[in-house]
Amino acid sequence: MSVKVQNLTKLYDVQRAVDDISFEAHRGEVLGFLGPNGAGKTTTMKIITGYLPQTAGTVEVCGFDVAAQPMQARACIGYLPEHNPLYKDMYVREYLEFTARIHRVRNPRGRVEEMIERTGLSSHRHKHIGALSKGYRQRVGLAQAMLHDPQVLLLDEPTSGLDPNQIVEIRQLIKDLGKEKTVVLSTHILGEVEAVCDRAIIINKGKIAADASITDLKQQFSGQSIVTVEFGEPVRQNLLEALPGVRQVQPLGNNRWQLRADASHDLRPAVSAFAAKQNLPLLELHKEVFSVEEVFQQLTK
Repeated sequence: MSVKVQNLTKLYDVQRAVDDISFEAHRGEVLGFLGPNGAGKTTTMKIITGYLPQTAGTVEVCGFDVAAQPMQARACIGYLPEHNPLYKDMYVREYLEFTARIHRVRNPRGRVEEMIERTGLSSHRHKHIGALSKGYRQRVGLAQAMLHDPQVLLLDEPTSGLDPNQIVEIRQLIKDLGKEKTVVLSTHILGEVEAVCDRAIIINKGKIAADASITDLKQQFSGQSIVTVEFGEPVRQNLLEALPGVRQVQPLGNNRWQLRADASHDLRPAVSAFAAKQNLPLLELHKEVFSVEEVFQQLTK
C-alpha cells in the first residue's frame, strides 16, 4: 500500500481532532476522504504530509515512517492544501520552474511544460499568479503538486473555485492520475466523490464512520432496501405486504408501488416471482440506489 495509517490520534489540549483512526490507501485508486467541517479531515492530511506531528499512532507513506523518515516520505507526496499558498508576484511558468528546481526534477523545463499542458494553463503560462482567477490558481497548485511525479497525491478541495467546464477537466485528470498513483481526495462536493472516487472514507468527530467502495457505501449504509415496481394491472396492497422481507408498502399511483425492506434484503426476486404467479404484467422493477450525499447525512447527523 502507498499510505498506511494506524491508530492515529491528534490532541489539541483535551480535544481529540483525530481519534484512533486506521486505514490504508493503495496505488491505482482514488480515495475520497469525507466529513463535516471540523471532523478531522484536514488535520489527518496534514499529519500524512508531515506538516503536523501526531499525538499517537503511525503513518507510513510508500514504506517510510512520516515521523522517523520525514524527508523520504515527503519526497513521495504531492500535496494541494485547502488554502493554496502561491507566490503571487511570480509568473506561472517561473513559479513552476522554481518549484521543479526545489524538487531537483530532471529536465525541469520539459516537466513544467508537460504539467502546464495537463492542467490547462497553456494560455496563462506568462501571467502573474496574482492576476489569475481562483480557478486558475487551483490549477497552478495542482501542477506544482504533480511536478516531481509523486507516488501519492493528497488533494484538499482541488476543484474549489473552478467553473463547471474546468471541474469536468480536473475530475478527468484526477481519474487518470488515479490509474497509476494513489490519490487521496478531500472534498465537500459529494457528487464529486461519486464521479471520481473508487472508495470513500467518512470521518465524523475524529472517528471513521465508514470505509467502503462507493457501490458498497451506497448499499450497506443506506439502512434499508427500496424497490419501485409498476404492474400492468391493479394489485391489492395486502398481497404486496405479505411478500417475504417486506417491511413497508407505499402506493405511488397508477399501479406503481414502493416496497421497503432491510438493507441486506433484495426484494426484486420475490416481486418477480409474485408477478409471474399472479400472471401480472411487470412494467417496471428497479432497486433504488442511495446517493453518497444521503449516506453521508445519515452517518454524520
